[in-house]
Amino acid sequence: MFGHFARQLTTAATDADAKKVMSPTLRADVYSAVDQAKSWVAGGQGGGQAGDGVSYGPILAIIQKHFPATKIGLESVGNVESEVAIIVGGVTNMILEFSKWEGMAGGMAIRTWVDALVDAHAKAVVSARSVGAARKDMVAKGITKGLNQNTDITLMTKEFTSKIQIISCLKSVSSRIYGAGTDEARQGEAVWSSKFI
Repeated sequence: MFGHFARQLTTAATDADAKKVMSPTLRADVYSAVDQAKSWVAGGQGGGQAGDGVSYGPILAIIQKHFPATKIGLESVGNVESEVAIIVGGVTNMILEFSKWEGMAGGMAIRTWVDALVDAHAKAVVSARSVGAARKDMVAKGITKGLNQNTDITLMTKEFTSKIQIISCLKSVSSRIYGAGTDEARQGEAVWSSKFI
């Protein structure tokens, strides 16, 4: 009797897992969000910029297709650091979800995303000369906060090789933005090393 009951539970769990499939638009949405977020974080390219309180809308709409609970609250609107953190966390979660279905493709997507974030941060000062370094600092803090605090690690692939690649890329962001050996770089590395375990 117990064996029959156990088989029923196993069959039900297997059936539920079999019904879960990747959203057919996830791959395209990931790359669209990466492209839009890169220019939005950098700013000054005609499509608005982080902190203007409105231009995050199209990127947030893409994220919400896959994570409907992602929102930018009133306290975050117009705050560069908060807007960047929420968008960066949302796009990263989309990529981690993608990696669950296609491990190696997710690893390539995270590398593209990390390069886009570092490039956007480097261009942030040029796009906003009036507030210059202050805006660049807020963008940097938003990126690291988005990755370290707003990312759901449980979405990541279980494939060992892909997981190492993804975590390695994410560990490198703080050192590429702040410089190797800085407190921020060490903290980012510690956060992502602990998530690997």
